[in-house]
Amino acid sequence: MATSNAIASPGNEAQPQPEHNPYVIALVVTMATFMEVLDTSIANVSLPHIAGNLSATVDESTWILTSYLVSNAIVLPLNGWFSSILGRKRYYMLCVALFSVSSLLCGLAPNLTLLIFFRVLQGVGGGGLQPSEQAILYDTFPAHKRGMGMAVYGFAVVTAPIIGPTLGGWITDNISWRWIFFINVPVGIVSLFLTSRLIHDPPFRKRKGMAGFKPDYIGLSLIALGLGALQIVLDRGQQDDWFGSRMITILAITSGLALLATVWWSLRNKDPLVDLHLLGERNFFLANVSMFLLGFVLFASTVLMPIFLQELMGYTATDAGLVLSPGGIVTMLAMPAVGILVTRLQARWLVVFGSLATSYGLYLMSGFNLSVDFRTAALSRMTLGLGIAFLFVPINTIAFYFIPRDKANNATGLLNLARNLGGSAGIALVTTLLQRQAQAHQQNLIGHLTPYNHSYVAWLAGLKNHLLAQGSTAVDAFHKAQGVAYNFVQQQAMALAFVNCFRLLSYLFLIIVPLMFLLKKTRPLKDHAPMH
Repeated sequence: MATSNAIASPGNEAQPQPEHNPYVIALVVTMATFMEVLDTSIANVSLPHIAGNLSATVDESTWILTSYLVSNAIVLPLNGWFSSILGRKRYYMLCVALFSVSSLLCGLAPNLTLLIFFRVLQGVGGGGLQPSEQAILYDTFPAHKRGMGMAVYGFAVVTAPIIGPTLGGWITDNISWRWIFFINVPVGIVSLFLTSRLIHDPPFRKRKGMAGFKPDYIGLSLIALGLGALQIVLDRGQQDDWFGSRMITILAITSGLALLATVWWSLRNKDPLVDLHLLGERNFFLANVSMFLLGFVLFASTVLMPIFLQELMGYTATDAGLVLSPGGIVTMLAMPAVGILVTRLQARWLVVFGSLATSYGLYLMSGFNLSVDFRTAALSRMTLGLGIAFLFVPINTIAFYFIPRDKANNATGLLNLARNLGGSAGIALVTTLLQRQAQAHQQNLIGHLTPYNHSYVAWLAGLKNHLLAQGSTAVDAFHKAQGVAYNFVQQQAMALAFVNCFRLLSYLFLIIVPLMFLLKKTRPLKDHAPMH
């Protein structure tokens, strides 16, 4: 096989030695990233408290989530451009500082308008943290240890959305919703101090500076408009009845046109804000598709499971968190092993195993009913957690295998954007499907509750007699029995809707498996030269 010297990859370039232990650097940059990913989900359960405290409706308070996601999505693909202008370390520290200060301001916000504004700033700061961390780890770890570095990062990205709702609920119930933002401040201060002391840009990461800098206002406007509108559509589509809403329809059309124009403008521009030419590399493109699906399933399942446990099974937020926690622990324990395996096996085979395990975990969830016990629910989540551990690091390895080193900043932005958009799309799909499937199942089940259904009539008569024996009048007993029957139908319909959603996610995730056979062949990181 021919080896390309033009492509920078783990096997054919001199790896600079970092001044400090790479694992220490990994922990330092993961601190702020963990808090940023946590913030994408920690505020969800606090919205009713925030709305009540700031005299707003719950619907108005959802803009607290939307505003953050919109600004975050816009900044993600611009990471490479900002890093080249400001320098990566300087840009990373600026993002940490902006994220920390805006978190403090969010906690101090006296009204909803200012809170939303500060959340926009927080999203801008947070949008640069994940891609910058990945690029730092890419340069810090030698090729044969890069999987372990990505495992540290993957642990933060995978576990933060899982513990976010539980942690947010506990803080809101026991302290105040403002502390879901205040907790970011000390972490940010420590992160800034350690980053300034331990992290340095390597010589080949020299910043361009402002000399000869020509702002691409058209490209920036198109990206902001396209991604901003798309994120609003995904985040508020179900609430506003999708295309039954004029606003959602206009935003969807606007997003589609703006993103098409972005592609056209970026491909014809010699120095674009977002280097879409990277997607022409087959492995990187397929890794982005896989990361989109991973984000889709990870966030969708993380939303579904707590709702199922709390609304149908009567679990508290804390108990629901305890069901999810074993899955996070399995992921945490498995990721270091995956970081080692990626140096000994082709990454594609690890992804195939992870996809099958994740799909099986979701399939187990599709067997849930209203009598499912804690152990069964936790085991299914642990299976899912094992599969996810075998996905994140290998997909990142596949993504960067043939990417030139000087393009790593641009590549990390695109890869993180794919995961975040996948998460938004997954949540949008399952929340919509859940409501519509529940209505369809309810209509079907009610069709069986007729005087001609002898089982139903006998059950209703028995319940009515029980209520009469407890002192209810005949009329009250009749109405109460029908009410109990209706509530039971609603619960069963919702349970069937959850089953449908889990089964769909299980089948959908199998798409990743055939994608792995379309990859260009790679070798384990410890002993390879890139192959074409």
